[in-house]
Amino acid sequence: MKTIQPVAIWSGGTTKSGTVFNLYVISDNLSTAANFYYSISSQNTDGSIASMLAQGNLTMTGAEYDAYQTNQYAWDWGATQLGLTITGDYTPPSTQAVAPQNP
Repeated sequence: MKTIQPVAIWSGGTTKSGTVFNLYVISDNLSTAANFYYSISSQNTDGSIASMLAQGNLTMTGAEYDAYQTNQYAWDWGATQLGLTITGDYTPPSTQAVAPQNP
């Protein structure tokens, strides 16, 4: 997952801010095309994922597929297709409790 510059998305009758971009390859024929599933989600105040606001599929073909050699290329390509700006890697908040220190 990647963090993105906030994007306004109409969801459930209100406009919400999408700040997390997810992209998974769902098929790749290793020759001419790859299909990706994407989602854009909002975050809670603690940084955890709140709700999915948008989702869909993207298909990479032609010269773009020929240039597809790394995961970073796929991330950048997907963000460009959707008009998103990646700002960094998403790091979920820690859910581990900190053990009390003995004096």
